[in-house]
Order: sequence, then structure tokens, then C-alpha cells
Amino acid sequence: MFEENKDNKIYNLIISNGTDENNERNQFLEKIYSKTDFLWTESVSSSYLTASDDFFNKVDVVIILSGLYTNNKEKIDELIEASIKNNKAILLVRPFGMEEVPENLEEIATAIVGWNANCVIGDIKSIVSRDD
Repeated sequence: MFEENKDNKIYNLIISNGTDENNERNQFLEKIYSKTDFLWTESVSSSYLTASDDFFNKVDVVIILSGLYTNNKEKIDELIEASIKNNKAILLVRPFGMEEVPENLEEIATAIVGWNANCVIGDIKSIVSRDD
């Protein structure tokens, strides 16, 4: 049901990070790594607000792990601001084991997804194909 045609695109992602008491980022990365037919790389900047246009031009999707938001609000808000400024799609991942996401994040999200790896990958591909 979730199988898709394999593509050879290497998706360039920004994945939010910061203080992570529940190890959600590592759990999320494990989910993505489990999909061996999905090729991706991660772009990281010490300051997304001052990152160059060239940096953002290479990015396909910005992924916000909403479970990290409370402890990293300022950092994630800066990433969101830079993403919006650079017209980058934002995929919002629900907090692990929960359905509710912060309302202000829900308003800016291109799409919202849970923790099913197939759904995450499907949403990334869908977002990128819409932008092409």
C-alpha cells in the first residue's frame, strides 16, 4: 500500500534540533534511516536567519519536530522565520505518541505528519513534487 516508485533523488532536509529530553530527534532519524530506498542528506547552519540564499536554495523541506518546541522555542522560531522568508515548505511532525501540536506551528505547516516512516517519506515526496 505504501510502496512507491523508487526515485534516485537525494532529498535535502533541515531537521529541527536542540534540547531533546525524550530523544525524539534520534527516534525520528532512526525512522528515516529505516527506509533504505529513501535517499537524503541534512543541511545544518549555526544560524538559519543569517544563512545565505544559496544555502536555502538547496533545501527541499524543513522538518519541525514539534515535541522539541517547548524547550527550544527561540531556536525553532528562528528556523521557521528563515524557512518562511526563503519560501521553504515546513513538514510538522507531531510530538511522539501525541496527536496535538502547538497551534502556532500548525498554522505555518505545509503538512502535518505522525511517526509512521512511510507517511513521513510520502509527505516529503509529495511536498517536493508540488514545488517542482
